[in-house]
Amino acid sequence: MPLIIEVKAVPRAGRHGWSLDKGGKLKVHLKSAPEGYAANKELIKSLAEAVRISQSKVEIVAGVESRNKRIKIGTDITFDQLLQALGIEQQQELFTKK
Repeated sequence: MPLIIEVKAVPRAGRHGWSLDKGGKLKVHLKSAPEGYAANKELIKSLAEAVRISQSKVEIVAGVESRNKRIKIGTDITFDQLLQALGIEQQQELFTKK
């Protein structure tokens, strides 16, 4: 079953990386500018590489021209597995510790 996630994109960040914000929402810093959909292409490529699927299985279903996006990942994966693939499961633990 595909996974649909919400992501906040930060184009022209000067770096590339995934993180969780204080609310636990996924955030991606992208080197590319939004012009010509370059930032969207970078986001799709990054997710596909992390999950080890083809880019055609990653689709922006809402927010193509917005920083707030809904993305469908067309493979069997849980949100926790996605966090692990992106290398940010440790960040999630920091937010859940009391």
